[in-house]
Amino acid sequence: MSEPQVITVEIAGQRYPIRSTLDAHYVTELAAYVDRKMRLASDVAPSSDVVGLAILVALNVVDELFRTQKQQSAVDGHLNDRALQLERIVDDALGQIPGATAIAAP
Repeated sequence: MSEPQVITVEIAGQRYPIRSTLDAHYVTELAAYVDRKMRLASDVAPSSDVVGLAILVALNVVDELFRTQKQQSAVDGHLNDRALQLERIVDDALGQIPGATAIAAP
């Protein structure tokens, strides 16, 4: 693991020193994403203070995360179903070959 470094980023016009072991470019990308979200939130709720905007951004980003996780779970479930179908097909095919044994499911 690498040593922590300080990466200075700008979000909503404020500079923040971030101590991290993550790649500096990645941290900068994260900050740019948050900054874009803050600007969008500011456009929607221009009278909100910075803390209120940060809460809106946090809720929006967590919503994105939850939706992505839900979609990924659906994809994983679909892949598991397909794997089971393929396993049955292989088992059926092996069952038609004299002396072959079926694949044991874990």
